[in-house]
Amino acid sequence: MKTGRTIVELAQELLEQQETKRDFHASTKSLTMVPSGKFQLETTSGLELMPATAYAHAQMASKLSIPKVYYDRMMRQSPDLLAENVNHWLDERQDETSLIRTLRGQMRAFLSSRYRIVDNHEILAMVLPELSEMGSGIKIASCQVTDERMYLKVINTDIEAAIAVGDPVQAGFILSNGEIGNSSISVEPFIMRLACTNGLILKDKKQRKNHAGRSAENSDLYAIDTIQAIDDAFKLKVRDLVRNAISISTFQEAVADMQGARYNPITGNPVKAVEVTARSIGLSENESGLVLKHLIDAGDLSQFGMLNAVTRTAEDIGSYDRATEVERLGSSVLYLPTTTWLEIATANS
Repeated sequence: MKTGRTIVELAQELLEQQETKRDFHASTKSLTMVPSGKFQLETTSGLELMPATAYAHAQMASKLSIPKVYYDRMMRQSPDLLAENVNHWLDERQDETSLIRTLRGQMRAFLSSRYRIVDNHEILAMVLPELSEMGSGIKIASCQVTDERMYLKVINTDIEAAIAVGDPVQAGFILSNGEIGNSSISVEPFIMRLACTNGLILKDKKQRKNHAGRSAENSDLYAIDTIQAIDDAFKLKVRDLVRNAISISTFQEAVADMQGARYNPITGNPVKAVEVTARSIGLSENESGLVLKHLIDAGDLSQFGMLNAVTRTAEDIGSYDRATEVERLGSSVLYLPTTTWLEIATANS
């Protein structure tokens, strides 16, 4: 499992971010792009000139229906043409209102005005009291905030089973939230193998709550108590996601599946087996090389061994976002179609 920050470090970072965030519900006609690739926003206090993240540029391309490949090419080779294109299509939408999110002076999101702002510090404030009430066995195994998401990986040490004698695993969940329109609030079952602290995310068991909400420009049509009721209902749904995050039945089913995977041997060439696995689940060439190393080092030539080689690789990846995705891909190995696993197991045999 990829290690991140301590919970104290996470809270400190979120506090610092909160002090440098600015959000604008602005008419599209008040936003223009300049040839440098920055955006200029006309506000009540003057003009704001801000660079944009790669993700915000991608959102802009999508919003304006400019093919991303063409958008990127113009940015590299003809920034004047890009600005002309963007400004033309923004002008076509001048009656629309958008949410522009910034952090530390940089535009990080270009969103619908209906996007409900639920920031990471709010989620953390909702979740921590719930965790404290879930028993002494609840532990935060890892947490992090990246440019894209916040993550909390939580383990319940009181819910434990064994894949084999001396190979215990514990049940938990991963909670993630995105502030820039890239993801909803989600909770996924998480299993940690104690022998090596590998983490496995059961990606097909996800629960989520979307950020879509009331339109900001229409908020004055709601009575104050109605707005509060909407927000309170949203918080209750997030609370329920956390309270129901650890399902003993889901954990037991996954443990049984992992136990069974121990008896699915790799009888062909391990190098070819890793190549087919990487192609099947979406690993890069570098990640594939790491998986092969961990598979050989562990000496477990089985489907369970392949699963663990994939989740062990997550620890070697620099990006916490990608490392977490690779932990999800571990469950892809566990639940491969029978025909695909047979192809992997017998590759070049």
